[in-house]
Amino acid sequence: MPIRYIRNITAKNFKSLVDFKLDLAKFTCLIGLNGAGKSTVLQFIDFLAQQVRGDIKAWLGERHWEAKDLKSQLIKKKNTIDFSVLLTHDPHDPVAYPGTYGAATWEATFNSVRLHCTHERISAGNVELFVSGGSAHIGELVPTPPGTSTRKWSGLPTSSSGTNSGTPSAQEVTFKYEGSILSQLKESTLPAALVEFKKFFLNVKSLDLLSPEYLRQRTRESKGSLGLGGQRLSAFLHELGTQKRRQLVHRLKSAYPQLVDLNAKSLRSGWKQLEITEEYHGEESGLLPRMTTEARHIADGMLRLIAVLTETQTEHRFLLFDEIENGINPELVEFVLDALVSAPQQVLVTTHSPMILNYLDDQVARESVVYLYKRRDGQTRAIRFFDIPSVAEKLTVMGPGEAFADTDLTALRDEIEAVTEGR
Repeated sequence: MPIRYIRNITAKNFKSLVDFKLDLAKFTCLIGLNGAGKSTVLQFIDFLAQQVRGDIKAWLGERHWEAKDLKSQLIKKKNTIDFSVLLTHDPHDPVAYPGTYGAATWEATFNSVRLHCTHERISAGNVELFVSGGSAHIGELVPTPPGTSTRKWSGLPTSSSGTNSGTPSAQEVTFKYEGSILSQLKESTLPAALVEFKKFFLNVKSLDLLSPEYLRQRTRESKGSLGLGGQRLSAFLHELGTQKRRQLVHRLKSAYPQLVDLNAKSLRSGWKQLEITEEYHGEESGLLPRMTTEARHIADGMLRLIAVLTETQTEHRFLLFDEIENGINPELVEFVLDALVSAPQQVLVTTHSPMILNYLDDQVARESVVYLYKRRDGQTRAIRFFDIPSVAEKLTVMGPGEAFADTDLTALRDEIEAVTEGR
């Protein structure tokens, strides 16, 4: 059974996420004041995915960051970021006993000077990958009669050494790499459980820098991603295939009835250009000639909607969107939200708009809306919004969006601290 969901994450020393924990639902919506850390959470999950992709320098460059920008300025701890992740097959799996119920766990220490994980332990199914002190090994839990089990250890998949039971036989890591050691290990040499783990993170896709300026760009190839800002949309649509583009057009027609076709036109030298075809009716003459519009003339909101729906048509596992309401007409917000809540992928969005919450039913809102705030020391914390007593009371007489709009977010910190510290 494939891993489908991230159940929770912890982060220590990543920007304002000093000692941070977040439980995730299939659809999670982060709210909070400006600067509370919403975008930072999206960046952190993308940072996790990048560990498995391996090219940390390129990722930092794409965001115009330096490695020193990753670590928190709020504490004196130097150069290392600790994190852990619990992954499951089912979004409703319990999290209290990850060793029993978790499909996979990952804990690691990333060194921002060396740009790789100097320590990591990945437990997936009956397999464990362990890296520490410049050495690594892979262990497999093998059943032994009567009803017991032992772990069979070996070196890395590239090793010619044998296997043994009991004490791990670690192999020195002699090659250079960025991020997780998984980024350099070929899938053909790994146990199936680690292959599935790796595939999950390779299919975490962030569009937290989504911008109409980027979405309008011509591109040659997508490399399997729209890009952080959507800059490879035209090539991605071209590679998506005719059938999936037709499905995308069918869904978009619910919002734009005049839409006839969506095309990524091939230009010279392999460049791809996004175009839409629309059909209108005149009051007297009836059907008007079809009109084709290049990406540079397509409305911002329509471009964003195309990008969002395109991602829900893919095989990607986890989608990240920042300020999902930006550029979307109010009458289309419900359409966008329905598409994301019902998407096959796990989805994490941020918003400042009560309107987004208005289109969530009460139960989904209780599970999915998370309030981020900063303590007095600048550290980001998370709590389910409707677990806050004063907000929960409002939900008994108001809709989720109305309760959000009726709440003074600046006054919540004291109430939250009183609840979480038992005062």
